Amino acid sequence: MKSTIVTIGDEILIGQILDTNSQYISQALNRIGVVVAERTSIGDSAEQILATLDRALDRSDIVVITGGLGPTKDDITKHTLARYFNSELIYNSNEGEFIETLLARRGIPFTELNRGQAFVPECCTVLHNAHGTAPGMWFEKGGKVVISLPGVPFEMKHLNDDTVVPMLSSRFALKSIVHRTMITSGIPESLLAEQIASWEDNLPAELHLAYLPAPNVVRLRLSAYEVDGQSVSRTIDKEFDKLKQIIPQAIVGFENATVEQLVHSWMVENGKTLSVAESCTGGALAAKFTAMAGASAYFNAGVVSYSNEAKRDILGVNMEDIARYGAVSEAVAIQMAEGALRAGGSDYAVSTTGIAGPTGGSAEKPVGTVWFGVATPKGSFAVMKNCGTDRSQIIDRAVAHAIKLLYENL
Repeated sequence: MKSTIVTIGDEILIGQILDTNSQYISQALNRIGVVVAERTSIGDSAEQILATLDRALDRSDIVVITGGLGPTKDDITKHTLARYFNSELIYNSNEGEFIETLLARRGIPFTELNRGQAFVPECCTVLHNAHGTAPGMWFEKGGKVVISLPGVPFEMKHLNDDTVVPMLSSRFALKSIVHRTMITSGIPESLLAEQIASWEDNLPAELHLAYLPAPNVVRLRLSAYEVDGQSVSRTIDKEFDKLKQIIPQAIVGFENATVEQLVHSWMVENGKTLSVAESCTGGALAAKFTAMAGASAYFNAGVVSYSNEAKRDILGVNMEDIARYGAVSEAVAIQMAEGALRAGGSDYAVSTTGIAGPTGGSAEKPVGTVWFGVATPKGSFAVMKNCGTDRSQIIDRAVAHAIKLLYENL
């Protein structure tokens, strides 16, 4: 069973708002066994909507549309759908009364524009929107379904989850779609592909492998479409068991597992504590840990020592070493980590000091150069890594590498 998702609105095309609706609907459809074959965004144009509907219904069994159901003149989706299905707009008294009551509770007058939202194509099944003034609509044509939902995300989510998903599940005999993801770290994507090439080549025909790289992490997703869910899940488990024998040192976990979660769990289980000292990452490293519930059990302190004076005054970094080696150096990274260890009274500490750019680099230390310090009960050390050329990329990669380096030395 294939579907197309269409988001309508000039504001999406000009980049004024981010289309999160397509992502949410895609996930919901996959969960019930509907394959999303295409996602597209179009402007508030009747001709674009009509042409897109023709194309989508030619390729898909289900078309889900969001947007263009508001009360103003630029919201033309409902009128265009009535034209497409050769249907008149009629007043739905139940929806009209609900809209009037809802607006009254909010202290908003019930205007003719709001009343107009209760007009729906006569041929559609009205999908009651309990959280807004724009009802959804369900159309059927030649055994295929077109669903129109409001573009306001929280309204769309409630209507999709409470009404659309149950209706689709009962309307169609759906098979399962299975996605399982293994998280790896420490092996670049190209090298990882080489190491697991034989395993990949011998995957069962129904399984499809995707590589999803992120800073210091590569996700390996196995997918199967329109299958018996339980049987395929067992097959995926067997394939991942084989992979554990090939790259045991690289496996972080499954689905949404992260390296910082592994550090978090290890610290809690072993009763140890952590502090961090940051320069180029500006607090982003500490934020990774404190974003997790329960971090107070082990996270003692985070210091953002951006200036040389702060490195000296807060962390005890030797100014002569800064003058001799530079703030971005092995000596300073080690002293920052040791200073964080003292300041936080912790068992472990990690530090970052680097050149995030776009200026400040040199031939010897180009933009992207980052030194990482690690202080442990067994001693301290530092390593250097080039983390890229773009400022945000450098910060993201530095944070990921610092966490991985810490985890490897717990």
